[in-house]
Amino acid sequence: MSASKLLTYSFVKTLPDRTSWLRKLRNRHGFTTRMFVRSMCSSVEPRHVVISGGGMVGTAMACSLGFNPMFEGKSITLLEAAPKKKFELSEMYKNRVSTVNLSTVSLFNSFGAWDKVLQMRCQPVKRMQIWESCSDSFLTFNQPDLSDELAFVVENDVLLEALRTKLEEVSERVEVLYETKATKIELPEPSTDSALKSLVSITLNNGKVLHTNLLIGADGSNSVVRKSCNFPSVKWDYNQAGVVATLSLSEPTENNVAWQRFLPSGPIAILPLSKKESSLVWSTSHEHAKELVSMDADTFVDAVNNALWHDDKKDQLALTFGNFMENFLQKLVPGGGGSLRQMPPTISNVDEGSRALFPLALNVASYFVRQGVALIGDAAHRIHPLAGQGVNLGFADVTCLSDKLLEAVNQGSDLGTFVSFFLIFCSFIVIRCKHGLV
Repeated sequence: MSASKLLTYSFVKTLPDRTSWLRKLRNRHGFTTRMFVRSMCSSVEPRHVVISGGGMVGTAMACSLGFNPMFEGKSITLLEAAPKKKFELSEMYKNRVSTVNLSTVSLFNSFGAWDKVLQMRCQPVKRMQIWESCSDSFLTFNQPDLSDELAFVVENDVLLEALRTKLEEVSERVEVLYETKATKIELPEPSTDSALKSLVSITLNNGKVLHTNLLIGADGSNSVVRKSCNFPSVKWDYNQAGVVATLSLSEPTENNVAWQRFLPSGPIAILPLSKKESSLVWSTSHEHAKELVSMDADTFVDAVNNALWHDDKKDQLALTFGNFMENFLQKLVPGGGGSLRQMPPTISNVDEGSRALFPLALNVASYFVRQGVALIGDAAHRIHPLAGQGVNLGFADVTCLSDKLLEAVNQGSDLGTFVSFFLIFCSFIVIRCKHGLV
């Protein structure tokens, strides 16, 4: 059985009384759309879609639906636990950044948010170089046209501000509730004759209750939606921490190369921010991470340069094998020596207060959708940052789920129903689970 079929089968097998559920739905609704319930009760505020989590991925989901003309007339609510803040672009770069790929740029362009990013700041990446400490082996990545970008390094706060600025343009279609989060979630009852009970019920921290056809969980790796709706997940502690910081280069350069070196303790990455500044992401042991954030600035800079430049970890066996493979490939493909290895930049300083650490762990939901609920972003899949794809996977969830919801609307299906679930959302499970299992 293929991986895709196994994922779908494993999910479907968990549904209670599949045949009787579908038969009752057919008899009651005749495969037509479910009526959207409106209640005069002040504690019940029905919505077509509720998105739990107003971070980058949740806000991108709200923008994607809010700007789609096919969702005109659909009520969308975004829940954000934090208070609304006024954004100010500081002179110093923030230490939490993302390397966004071209698919993410395309998503942002679809509702006009990328122009907002460009109006603030970002740094293009035109080349990536990956090498290791035990041999001279290395990999490079670039576009066929070397002047084209592979990706962009953007501060998370800049991405979020661009999304929120665009979301305000569709405020009549997307309601944003700040300082609001879900505290209790009740799933639809498939065998009930009550239309209200066939909606997802969400109790908020202010005591109000929302009812919705579709709840989208974008509330991070500790997702209340995932836990409350009993999504099983696979967890793994990497026994590592990620150290982040903002670094100054010894001299200004074009600085459009992303660097990553694999060390025995974990990978270290230097991502370009500007002509003279870069962002550090260093995955290492918990003990070493604590040392790195507590040592003085000069010692820290020396540690970073040593990790990038020092060759004391080279292994003779790895070097011999690498040389053998290089000679073999030269004979197999004469003149195919590939690109030359570049030397990484030298670091001269670390911005005061920019150092921080966070634990690294894997947490991937066994499936991302059940009737009336979908998971996206870290709520669905939290992965190691070594590939820099965590937030890109979340934005890809937004693109995929938006497409599947658009299919449901075009077919006249009701968002979140059992029928549209099997016709539309099973493909979302297969597509996104396949990409989330990293």
